[in-house]
Amino acid sequence: MAGLVNNLLILFLVFQNNCLGFRSPLSVFKRYKDATRSLSSECLGSDRPVISLGLSDFALDIRMPGVTPKQSDTYLCMSVPLPVDDEAYVVDFKPHASMDTVHHMLLFGCNEPSSTENYWDCDEGTCKDKSNILYAWARNAPPTRLPKGVGFRVGGETGGKFFVLQVHYGDISAFRDKHKDCSGVTLHLTHQKQPLIAGMYLMMSVNTVIPPGEKVVDADIACHYKRFPMHLFAYRVHTHRLGKVVSGYRVRNGQWTLIGRQSPQLPQAFYPVEHPVDVSYDDILAARCVFSGEGRTTETHIGGTANDEMCNFYIMYYMEAKHAVSYMTCTQNANPEMFRNIPQEANIPIPIKPDMLKMTHGHHEETKDTDKSSLQLSKGEEGEILDQDFHIEEAVEWPGLDLKLGQVSGLALDLENNLVVFHRGDHVWDENSFDSKFVYQQRGLGPIEQNTILVLNPSTAKLLHSTGKSLFYLPHGLSIDKNGNYWVTDVALHQVFKLGADAKEPLLTLGVALQPGSDKNHFCQPTDVAVDPISGSVYVSDGYCNSRIIQFSPNGLYIMQWGEETSSGRPGQFHIPHSLALIPDFSQLCVADRENGRIQCFRLGTGEFIREIKHKSFGRELFAVSYVPGGLLFAVNGMPYPGEAEPVQGFVMNFSTGEIIDTFIPLRKSFEMPHDIVASEDKTVFVGDVHARTVWKFASTEKMEHRSVKKAGIEVQEIKESETVVEARLKNNPEPTDPLKKQEKQHLVRQASTGVSFVLITTLLIIPVVVLLAILVFIRWRKTTVYGGKGGGGLNLGNFFASHKGYSRKGFDRLSTEGSDQEKDEDDGTDSEEEYSPPPPPPAPSSS
Repeated sequence: MAGLVNNLLILFLVFQNNCLGFRSPLSVFKRYKDATRSLSSECLGSDRPVISLGLSDFALDIRMPGVTPKQSDTYLCMSVPLPVDDEAYVVDFKPHASMDTVHHMLLFGCNEPSSTENYWDCDEGTCKDKSNILYAWARNAPPTRLPKGVGFRVGGETGGKFFVLQVHYGDISAFRDKHKDCSGVTLHLTHQKQPLIAGMYLMMSVNTVIPPGEKVVDADIACHYKRFPMHLFAYRVHTHRLGKVVSGYRVRNGQWTLIGRQSPQLPQAFYPVEHPVDVSYDDILAARCVFSGEGRTTETHIGGTANDEMCNFYIMYYMEAKHAVSYMTCTQNANPEMFRNIPQEANIPIPIKPDMLKMTHGHHEETKDTDKSSLQLSKGEEGEILDQDFHIEEAVEWPGLDLKLGQVSGLALDLENNLVVFHRGDHVWDENSFDSKFVYQQRGLGPIEQNTILVLNPSTAKLLHSTGKSLFYLPHGLSIDKNGNYWVTDVALHQVFKLGADAKEPLLTLGVALQPGSDKNHFCQPTDVAVDPISGSVYVSDGYCNSRIIQFSPNGLYIMQWGEETSSGRPGQFHIPHSLALIPDFSQLCVADRENGRIQCFRLGTGEFIREIKHKSFGRELFAVSYVPGGLLFAVNGMPYPGEAEPVQGFVMNFSTGEIIDTFIPLRKSFEMPHDIVASEDKTVFVGDVHARTVWKFASTEKMEHRSVKKAGIEVQEIKESETVVEARLKNNPEPTDPLKKQEKQHLVRQASTGVSFVLITTLLIIPVVVLLAILVFIRWRKTTVYGGKGGGGLNLGNFFASHKGYSRKGFDRLSTEGSDQEKDEDDGTDSEEEYSPPPPPPAPSSS
């Protein structure tokens, strides 16, 4: 009897949801909110997670198992297996949560959760394999029901076997009474085959910065769609407190079609797309979030805590089953210029009634007056995405050039922006290191007895911390993940290691020690590692003898690989993939394809080839690549082959266009074999050299606070806090994209700088002359008055200055920075790393 009552109750709720359909969530929100509040703390249904709803349908209750978060901004995860083996379809979601206790919830589908515990800290990950977002909830949003004939496919051969619930507990003040939380979601599933498969398309900004007090800040996202047609039926917006309005569009042939527009301060439900929108191949999906930094005293960044911000636009779509893709993302802005034509509505906040705002934020928050007026728009047009008017030069005051290091193979910046150096101590890579089968031949030397990982102050080069003693034989690549862990490769051990910043033993080891191979469990001289900050996926470039990229889960499980060896330059093939740069802004992984002298970029998660960046000035070899959020790509090339002219140097590129913005070389010593490069957002660049055994620091001229005046082909720098005008090394800079605009800008800078310099120097010269003349006039007047007006002769200024003790003209001469410190140390010749390129082909024999 009790089972019958339960079944009738569930059927009634499903019928009620069906009747509500896709009417505006605001119209049903008040009726739903009372039920949400009572359900959020009572764990209803947790003792019966699966409830039959007839012959083919059932309900699955997914709830937190009575948890009490200990600190704010805690992310907790739990998993529930799909209770059936065959294919099923999720057609309805019913949340059980209140924003009094829960900031937001996400439901993922996957095949293997990151933990088998009852629940776990989500910092360990959500899933070991690829995960798909099925549902998202925040701000007391009401239920979501899919259109008839549409469902999320789960189970069977292609669908996920587990559901993972992630709950973000923002402010834990509601847990002062130590009560246990059982928030979650109930799914309605059916075995009836659905002709249309639902999926989620997530548009997300990853690099927006909101300055304090700034009234209007736009975060724009845009991607080209390159798949089979999809039909959009629901959308959801998500920001934190600074978000004013979020809008999404399809752009086709320059025409903007609204997908949805909503205030993120209203219940963050999936709202229906009012007019059906289809998306076809080569359409553009675009979204804008409008923020206000008013009331903040510090910069606000994109992040996971309640004090950070987010800019998310979720789209629910359906596709024909045979072409269905369950999850897609867009995190880039493929065409910033197009947002000049975005409809004006995208910049106007949606008014919120005070009572609705109070209900949305929960009973414990104060009601605030809502500003119904639109935000003031920027009067000027949007600026360029990159400020390309800068130049990279060596920071000659940095003392790191004098550090006693072994062969420097890897560089990275830690979470505090300290420089981390990976070097080989007293070991070297030479012609005796490996046999013809890539087996290391110098095991008798033992591991390196020095600390191989050094943490340096980026300004003073002072050693802050060191580790890595007795762990490695021939270090190579280094990267640091979002949690501060070190990921390193050792070409002698043929292994990849994950190390804690203070750990003496690896947290994770991939590969078999001293055994080269080409299967899923072996590497052959792996070169570098990159870790996706969003998914936690690990990418390894492998390497000198395998020429492939391998993707692993956060826990080190093999997922996929791509690439093979080539010297013909075909896309997706490599000749020593030597360095990796992860581009989270664009969901791409870029590879320095060393012996092919190019950069190749691929789609994260799929390995799909996107594009190649190659320039004649790279020469035959490109050793390393690094990316800076905001769109700058840095790289270093190798020494030219005999008879070739391309110099070894560093490059700064616009990632979006691939254009070279600037090149740079050291002023002290010279590049010999620059092996790795790392750059920070303020355009500070570090380059490590295996042959020179040193690390150079470079900085933009903006950071060095100087102006450049180009005159007669010589760059004259007027440096602040210095009265010396220094002549820098002459260097050929690449031509700008728009020569006319660049020339106009340089002409204006030249006029302004020359004018300022002329006025300043003239003023400094005239003032003492005027003072001296005044003194002379006064003395002459006194003599005339006292002695009857007889003059004492004229004044020769040249003789006056020349007779003055200590006078020198050197204060007005340019001083050369060229010096003998560029001479190469003869001893370095014995420490050449055997990472050399294959020698150039010999000349063809004479036919005679």
